[in-house]
Amino acid sequence: MSVLTRDEAQSRAELLDVHRYTIDLDLTTGDETFDSRTVIRFTARSDGDTFVEMKPVELRAVTLDGQPLDPEALDQDRLPLKNLTAGEHELRVDATMRYSRTGEGMHRFTDPTDDATYVYTQLFMDDVQRVFAAFDQPDLKAVFELTVTAPEGWSVLANGITEHLGEGRWRAAATPLISTYLVAVAAGPWHSVRTEHRGLPFGIHCRRSLAPHLDADAEEILDITRACYDRYHEKFEEPYPFDSYDQAFVPEFNAGAMENPGLVTFRDEFVYRSAVTDTERQTRAMVIAHEMAHMWFGDLVTLRWWDDIWLNESFAEYMGYQTLTEATRFTDTWVDFGVSRKAWGYDADQRPSTHPVAPEAVDDTAAALLNFDGISYAKGASALRQLVAWMGEKDFLAGINIHFQRHRFGNASLADFIDSLAAATERDVHAWADSWLRTTGVDTLTPVLTAAPDGTRTLTVERTGSRPHHIRVGVYDQDLADEGRLILRERIDLDLPQSAPQPLGKRPALLLPNDGDLTYAKVRFDAESAEAIRAGLSGLPDPLTRAVVWNALRDAVRDGGSTHRGTTPEPPMPPAAYLETARAHLPHETDLALVQGVLAFTAVHVVDRYLRPEERPAALATVSALCRDFIRRTEDGDNPGLRLIAVRHFIRAAAQPDTIAAWLAEGTVPGGPELDPELRWRILGRLAVLGAADEDRIAAELARDPSASGQEGAARCRAALPDPEAKRKAWEAMFAGDELSNYLFTATAEGFWHPEQADLVRDYVPRYYQDAVAVAARRGPRIATVTGRQAFPAHAVDAENLALGLACLRDAEPVTALRRGLIDELDDLERALRVREA
Repeated sequence: MSVLTRDEAQSRAELLDVHRYTIDLDLTTGDETFDSRTVIRFTARSDGDTFVEMKPVELRAVTLDGQPLDPEALDQDRLPLKNLTAGEHELRVDATMRYSRTGEGMHRFTDPTDDATYVYTQLFMDDVQRVFAAFDQPDLKAVFELTVTAPEGWSVLANGITEHLGEGRWRAAATPLISTYLVAVAAGPWHSVRTEHRGLPFGIHCRRSLAPHLDADAEEILDITRACYDRYHEKFEEPYPFDSYDQAFVPEFNAGAMENPGLVTFRDEFVYRSAVTDTERQTRAMVIAHEMAHMWFGDLVTLRWWDDIWLNESFAEYMGYQTLTEATRFTDTWVDFGVSRKAWGYDADQRPSTHPVAPEAVDDTAAALLNFDGISYAKGASALRQLVAWMGEKDFLAGINIHFQRHRFGNASLADFIDSLAAATERDVHAWADSWLRTTGVDTLTPVLTAAPDGTRTLTVERTGSRPHHIRVGVYDQDLADEGRLILRERIDLDLPQSAPQPLGKRPALLLPNDGDLTYAKVRFDAESAEAIRAGLSGLPDPLTRAVVWNALRDAVRDGGSTHRGTTPEPPMPPAAYLETARAHLPHETDLALVQGVLAFTAVHVVDRYLRPEERPAALATVSALCRDFIRRTEDGDNPGLRLIAVRHFIRAAAQPDTIAAWLAEGTVPGGPELDPELRWRILGRLAVLGAADEDRIAAELARDPSASGQEGAARCRAALPDPEAKRKAWEAMFAGDELSNYLFTATAEGFWHPEQADLVRDYVPRYYQDAVAVAARRGPRIATVTGRQAFPAHAVDAENLALGLACLRDAEPVTALRRGLIDELDDLERALRVREA
């Protein structure tokens, strides 16, 4: 399909003013396709030519101002509209559209638990064309009127309040002006919980088979929703701009959620059917807060072109974490951000594919799709957090409210946003934006102490990079009564670059730049501080401080594989030393986000990629011992979340099947927890890798849990079996056929590669680069993305894999989404090789 360029969008926006869409969808025509009839009323400002987009299976009829157009004129996804005259026009399109199995367009899903069918839209970027004809670009906002014919027993959700007209006909209230990609429909036999808050209808919805689990958490979800709604109305002068607020938890959803006005769609894994930690509940709450922030920033005021996607995502990311901290019981959300989301941003910003938070060269929609990454989300949110620290929250919110007032129900650019902020402060926000939003890479902050003759010290924080930073430096002394504890002496606010050295007094045990994590930068330690961390990391009093330190250690490990890009030449931290630090200090950790974040980096990167194969068995034993410590520590049941994390990671690190096989046979971990479906599939997956499970055992578990999640668990286990025939079947399912849905493709990919099976799958590594290119071109952007990431042979940390990948990039012309995934994964692979060689 063709892609829309920025120049084409600008030309069309100059020509057209789109007023109203009247859309009629018939979802009763079969399992493969649905009927779509669209009427678009618009004005041409002058005479000219343009086009409308659609991706039909069949284009039955098109009329412009009552005159028929030739359906055969459709060229890929564009129907030319030639010789338009200045004035009002009406375009009518009658088409058949295909349901999706990849989460793009109108996704159709049949629940294996009860055979109930559900459909929902995901129209981001250019997928609206899979559902109805549209002038598909974000700055051609219009009013949308929607009617839907659905099977008997279904209910229909949409952007506005829906009314059942009888005989399966539903009508949604007309929207205010919104962009095409924000139109939403979700239809099926939903289980719904409805209420009102401050006169506004609220609803939460899920599949019927998940009803008991949604009901168990309904009050928690609605309490978070109400708290965020109220807090945003304290922050924002503009009231909530839509007529209702529904949150639908939908199956096989590709993202975490989507900010459709009045109908936010979430992946239904957020309806927990198994035990979760409080950090996972916090993550769900953060996504609720994030998506609600979009109702103002993204929906009320929308980007003009996709180069400003960060304006949507960075703002919602920042507001989600900040508002959750202010308005709910989750008061330590920035710890999780610091140890997980921020690391995502740091990693992305050090790859060849890095880009500015606000890139200037987003020439078409294909390029724009690649910018939904750790930079647009995590780095952008970090930049906004730094902006708030630098200019003050009062002025920041004043600027935001100016922005809403100036551009409500319209579109805005980076320049508009900065102008709004500048109107609220005397600070030079334009210069700040140039330094922070138009540049790439990660600055590095290093404390340097200078001794005076009287024994006192002065502090200078050296900075590699060019960005200004407002930071806090934590000054910590050794606790004389407990050598494992560090006591905060003071936190010093500094603006970098400094105008003069900072008097410090006596030498502290630890100097920590960016204490409180207010900026986005790597942190280095002087020798004395590094020694204090080795002895006392777990004795630091604040979890956010510990998060900054753990991130710094993570960077030190990864920088053992750095080139010159944005790094400071200093001895790296060997991965074995990181593992030793985790073994020494993690058993004393109380923050769940930190435990999960450190164990995840240890398992995925340190053990499986950075350590040499001969070092891996000992490393797995160390992780197992660490998890056993947590399991013993939580035997009294006072910290079930910590115990659950430990059990999960013990399963992942199991090198022998005996213990976890006994857990599965008994249905419980001794002392708890009892094994719920998630833990059972997790154990069975590891047993499959170790050769201690077979097809009969997988089939029996699937009979026990025939749910959608069970189907994914079975696909993952089957792909993990150390058997040539099982590997062949999994490979053909992914790459030879198109039957796997997005979720089943992902599950199969996740099960295929394992370090323990390197010899068995060795011949598949070169095949990957041939077959990946073909399936990505055939099945579209979502499968291309999964192919380039989850299906990538990351276990094969060797020069041959790297050479094959580089040759593929050079010679095979992979589609854009696959190319981006390969660039990132190959850079990580090259880094892992350098870490091993360091």
